[in-house]
Amino acid sequence: MALFLSEINYEHREIKLNNKPVEFISLSSSQTVPVFVTEKGKIIEESLDIMEWSLNRNDPLNLLDCDYLESNLLIKKNDTYFKYHLDRYKYASRYETEASRNSINIMHKNKAEKFIEMCERKLSNGNNLLHMRQTIADLAIFPFIRQFSNVEPNWWKNSKYKKTIKWLDECLESDLFNKIMDKHSIWKP
Repeated sequence: MALFLSEINYEHREIKLNNKPVEFISLSSSQTVPVFVTEKGKIIEESLDIMEWSLNRNDPLNLLDCDYLESNLLIKKNDTYFKYHLDRYKYASRYETEASRNSINIMHKNKAEKFIEMCERKLSNGNNLLHMRQTIADLAIFPFIRQFSNVEPNWWKNSKYKKTIKWLDECLESDLFNKIMDKHSIWKP
């Protein structure tokens, strides 16, 4: 989304993680997505770093105009604590030998909810996580909340997190999100 907003020209290459092309493997030390290669050949492998790189070039919505420390602390909590529990809630069979495919882990759901509760409190102060307007924190975090909401959609829809549900719905219904959510063909070298 940040690349689109900043009007950076780039080539999108969709890959299958279970069939990574040699060209991708040779670029990425972590062999995870995303990987962004700048015109000058610099390799950027973290989503937040890609967002900051592009928005530092052109930030038409002033998404970087926020409390940098507060934003980074919230994003870090999302990327570590929340993501850790989200993955184990959502993909229990990957982490528990006795779990069957498509099973969930309620203990990890409950722990992930601590982050959702924090978001709910932050949203009591406005329409977005840090301000009345969107910041980089909203763009960095909402895809993970979206994943969480999709694990048990009926539960989510009826949960106590009304402000977070509204915020997520607004993110998902935004023109920006809908412009970038095209399906891409698998890239072939």
